[in-house]
Amino acid sequence: MNHVVVASASIGYHAPLEIALPIIAAVVLVRVVASVRRGRPALAGKVIVRCGRGHVFATTWSPLGSFTSIRLGTARFQYCPVGHHWAIVRPVNDSSLTGGDRRLLDRS
Repeated sequence: MNHVVVASASIGYHAPLEIALPIIAAVVLVRVVASVRRGRPALAGKVIVRCGRGHVFATTWSPLGSFTSIRLGTARFQYCPVGHHWAIVRPVNDSSLTGGDRRLLDRS
């Protein structure tokens, strides 16, 4: 009797689909609820941010991920179109915007 041995390229444990899908759904739900509680868009939307050099601009912010920035907890590393540089940006509360900040945002 001949036995055929098949080598597997996968390493590690992979949960069955019926376990993985509810876990993924729960994680997405928690992320969306946390985003809404912080006053940010649930899935994606424009958020006003300030870079490390003080430039203020609106950017698309998604709690689930991004192709244009690197997530760093509550901050992102992305390109600042105002100063033409890469920087860490953080969301800005509307109440902390100055009159100058608002004028710059209105022009963009």
